[in-house]
Amino acid sequence: MPRISTKGKNMPESPIRKLVPYAENAKKRGIEVFHLNIGQPDIKTPAVALEAIKNNTIKVLAYSRSEGSEEYRKKIAEYYAKNNIDVTADEIIVTTGGSEALLFAMGSIADPGDEIIIPEPFYANYNGFSTASGVKIVPVVSKIEDNFALPPISEFEKLITSKTKAILICNPGNPTGYLYSKEEIEKLAIIVKKYDLFLIADEVYREFVYDNVQHQSVLHNFGLENNAIIIDSVSKRYSMCGARIGCLVSKNKDVINTALKFAQARLSPPTFAQIASEAALATPQSYFEEVIVEYKERRDILIEELHKIKGIKAASPKGAFYCVVELPVDNADKFAQWLLEEFNLDNQTVMVAPAAGFYSTQGFGTKQIRIAYVLKKEDLITAVSIIKAGLEQYNKTN
Repeated sequence: MPRISTKGKNMPESPIRKLVPYAENAKKRGIEVFHLNIGQPDIKTPAVALEAIKNNTIKVLAYSRSEGSEEYRKKIAEYYAKNNIDVTADEIIVTTGGSEALLFAMGSIADPGDEIIIPEPFYANYNGFSTASGVKIVPVVSKIEDNFALPPISEFEKLITSKTKAILICNPGNPTGYLYSKEEIEKLAIIVKKYDLFLIADEVYREFVYDNVQHQSVLHNFGLENNAIIIDSVSKRYSMCGARIGCLVSKNKDVINTALKFAQARLSPPTFAQIASEAALATPQSYFEEVIVEYKERRDILIEELHKIKGIKAASPKGAFYCVVELPVDNADKFAQWLLEEFNLDNQTVMVAPAAGFYSTQGFGTKQIRIAYVLKKEDLITAVSIIKAGLEQYNKTN
């Protein structure tokens, strides 16, 4: 019988989706499941993006340019200018989601066996992207007790070898919701310049920052023109996860020219999705102001309700729409599955994302979960009450 590749066998399962069969079975039993497991916003997609598709008169759905349409890239550059990020259309490659941008970035800067240092916990698919690229993730641990702040730079330096090619951060963070400060980005800027490394910043949650704090992009005034690579996406910003449009941004011409070869190999990003994404750039600022108010209220209610549960630790997110919670259980994976298979409160239960999958260090995060607060406030209150009742029953019987 033909064999599956070693790389294929080593590809990690998604901690976000692996419990889906259990959730589906619960629904078949008539149980309502509150989904706290996935960052799928329930905010409506801007009408201007949907209208651009509905009213389009394209007669032939042709390829676009491999780097994305020039008109769209120029408008993306205008969007960045409004965010004090100075780039041109030629420094942007449109990708099929932020995921492809990350694959292009890894493929452009690292050879098989090379290393990328990432503060953990981190977006679970970084594990998959690194496996697909033959790149080794070297984790540096951030702690819930420190609210997942940037670990000391000395910890990064201990890990740098001749194989190290980059440091990768997500800002604001998935799964932590942590927002890196200007001082923290400055520290990273110093170390990547000192060791001649790239600094890859996944900035897809740029708009989702709270408490009157400003987002710091790696392409603000940190002197990283040769080092910085931005990963971006329309998925969360405009509640357009299904469009699958993102981009890779860098002022380093070698990075752009190399990434373009990867883009040419997959021909082009989807045409209709680019049309919708270009139209979405005209979304009024009032849309984001309303979204931020809504998510801040959801965050505040979630944290308030979680703190009513004895024995938990909850991080305080400053951005994105995620929160990591440490539970008083033996194993969060077991608890998450038990919630779906064996527990309900008034015919309702919850689906969470066990946090161990957001670490690459074996044994870390085994008592933690990630909660995505993408539900209505009243549903969040109900969901936390289910978790509380579930913890009480689980710890009595397990």
